[in-house]
Amino acid sequence: MRRLSTNRRTAAAASTALALALGATACGGSTGPASGKELSGQTVTVAGVWTGSEQKNFRKVLDAFTEQTGAKTVFVPTGDNVSTFVGSKIEGGNAPDVAMVPQVGVLQQFAKEGWLAPLSQKTATTAGANLADVWKNYGTVNKTYYGLYFKAAHKSTVWYSPSAFEQAGVKEPKSYPDMLKAGRTLADSGLPGFSVAGEDGWTLTDWFENIYLSQAGPAKYDQLAAHTLPWTDASVVKALTTLGEIFKDKQLVAGGSAGALRTDFPGSIEQVFGPEPKAGMVYEGDFVGGMAKDNFGRKLGEDAKFFPFPGVDSGKAPVVSGGDAAVVLKDGKNQKGAQRLLEFLATPEAASVWAGAGGFVSPNKDVKPASYADDTTRATAKSLVEAGDSVRFDMSDQAPAAFGGTKGVGEWKLLQDFLRDPSDPKATAAKLEAAAAKAYRN
Repeated sequence: MRRLSTNRRTAAAASTALALALGATACGGSTGPASGKELSGQTVTVAGVWTGSEQKNFRKVLDAFTEQTGAKTVFVPTGDNVSTFVGSKIEGGNAPDVAMVPQVGVLQQFAKEGWLAPLSQKTATTAGANLADVWKNYGTVNKTYYGLYFKAAHKSTVWYSPSAFEQAGVKEPKSYPDMLKAGRTLADSGLPGFSVAGEDGWTLTDWFENIYLSQAGPAKYDQLAAHTLPWTDASVVKALTTLGEIFKDKQLVAGGSAGALRTDFPGSIEQVFGPEPKAGMVYEGDFVGGMAKDNFGRKLGEDAKFFPFPGVDSGKAPVVSGGDAAVVLKDGKNQKGAQRLLEFLATPEAASVWAGAGGFVSPNKDVKPASYADDTTRATAKSLVEAGDSVRFDMSDQAPAAFGGTKGVGEWKLLQDFLRDPSDPKATAAKLEAAAAKAYRN
């Protein structure tokens, strides 16, 4: 099972106490008034990966649905492996009504297994009006709309310590060369440019994807994601060469490649925003801000800021995203309630509930900026929405798990090997192609 596009990363952001919350059993939601509501007396069961603060905040959305319809809601934690969980529930005749699916590949798998019901025309119409076409396309399989993207992650944000920038006399970079120059200037003042979480291979795929999307463009990105373009293509070698320039520079990578390979994702945040800084910047998604705030008491917009991942060479600034799609399981016991919940989740009102609670970005362009709790999240949401159809979903989350989402194999391991020794991009591209060919055939 490949990593979860928003959950695996954002789960790390929850404090240990929150992450232990709620266990493996279903949690009952609040009930609405006994009468006068369209779904009074009915229960809608929702399965999802979220734990801790994410689950708590999603429950606020479900409570708003209860208030509107009278339906009781039950949230069932799936653990990381959503497909195994849902498959076992269907086999046992106890399918949830709705599932929140964190990867395009898993959504496609569910559709091909025949597990999903098409979304209602009302959901499709609402989503068509307030989501960019790209989000609807990612939720569509064989021309049928199955998945409503409710929660997104903006994965083209570079986070930095304003105090480190100030001390080094560095300003927010506006171009890729300026970003590398800023990193080297930081190093000259005593802090290496970037903390790189090389122990977690998925962060390295995100580095590659941002560089590749900007350099090669959206069309080639789509072809590589579908493996209709081989990883030995010159565009891949070029992107690896560009990435290798960072990986081999000890001024840019805290602890060098050996130190990076011992640094996990939470550790990379601590190296920038913790009590003993070891780097000035860390590249990853908008969820870094939540970790800096929750784990290290940083105030977003003051003690922790971000700038967009800059365009590489003559390419546009990339916007890579992850996201969680709501789907209706056709074996669920309450089809009417499930479809009604999806109709609610398609509205800006539903998204605004979680936006106000924090730790959330919506692809819905009708969510008012004032709904977000702080200026920094407001800015990331604005950037995501304004990117429109140029947004591209995390490439490794579109790949078969054996290539794009399994620890110690495939792209994760090969990019870790490349971090260790970035001297031969062409050889790395050949190894990536061999691994991809094997996995996509499977």
